[in-house]
Amino acid sequence: MLYREAGDFKTSYAKDNQTFPIRFDRWGYYVILGIGALVIPFLISDYWASSFLVPFLIYAIAALGLNILTGYCGQVSLGTGGFMAVGAYASYKLMTAFPWMDMFTVTILSGMVTAIVGAAFGLPSLRIKGFYLAVATLAAQFFLVWLFNKVGWFYNYSASGQINAPEREVFGIIVTGPNTQAWAQYMFCLIFVVVLAWVARNLTRGTVGRQWMAIRDMDIAAEIIGVNPLRAKLTAFAVSSFFVGISGALFFTVYLGAVEVGEVFGIQKSFLVLFMIIIGGLGSIFGSFAGAAFLVLLPVVLKLVGVDLLGWPTDIVAHLNLVIVGALIIFFLVVEPHGLAQLWRLTKEKLRLWPFPH
Repeated sequence: MLYREAGDFKTSYAKDNQTFPIRFDRWGYYVILGIGALVIPFLISDYWASSFLVPFLIYAIAALGLNILTGYCGQVSLGTGGFMAVGAYASYKLMTAFPWMDMFTVTILSGMVTAIVGAAFGLPSLRIKGFYLAVATLAAQFFLVWLFNKVGWFYNYSASGQINAPEREVFGIIVTGPNTQAWAQYMFCLIFVVVLAWVARNLTRGTVGRQWMAIRDMDIAAEIIGVNPLRAKLTAFAVSSFFVGISGALFFTVYLGAVEVGEVFGIQKSFLVLFMIIIGGLGSIFGSFAGAAFLVLLPVVLKLVGVDLLGWPTDIVAHLNLVIVGALIIFFLVVEPHGLAQLWRLTKEKLRLWPFPH
């Protein structure tokens, strides 16, 4: 009654294989996208932009990138924070070295630089996997943070070691710097989210994505049937790092404006993005968005309820946030390994049959 497929007829494989084969889902997607692009920019406030909307969009890109590597290709990575730092520092060097360059080009080039770095650090995946690969990517995390801290060229020999994003405009609208308006930050990030989500969806359901999933399920069998593990793993690291690099560039230039690598892109950032795809669902585009939205919105809700409404101390609420996240990770790993995406899929299955029992 609420969610039906009656009247949805497919006359070709292309229509049956589309992202939203059910008309209800397709129109729901268009409505959400329309609200996000045409309504929210006129209603957004500085508080909601800085506390939820902008970080959600940026973390969604990072979660998409890590999900491509871990969820679709099965390569565990704990270096997401370091690769985000690569994107941030690449954008800083491009902005200071080429003041005439527009922000779209800066952000995309920062992602490409990160893709090259990620592919280089992905070379050990050809020989090691599982726990050993996780340790190798963890080493990349610490090495990159150390490199950006110790080599003064990356932060233009600033005395404080901090990098600050110069003010830049896109079509006459300021998108970086202290004078940026909330709606401009939101729209600039939304453009990248929509495009990258479309790219991720088409990559994962195409030939490249099938090779990634074959490597994930059983790499030896995949190699026997003709999948090149070298190309599959390195492309997964490169594409994943490209997404993560763009998120790091946006996190620095649009959201924060000034960062210190050890504080902003430390190991906590790597675990945060990993928790997003665990809770949201491995191997799911929707799960990347669901996990990012949940972990970004949870501290905001706890602050509104715990601190503002109930008057609890701030440190108690912060520790409660960690307890809830830890409990949810254990719950999803034990009870539902496919996360919120699987719960949403089961909900839709129930709605298709409701109110009938079968």
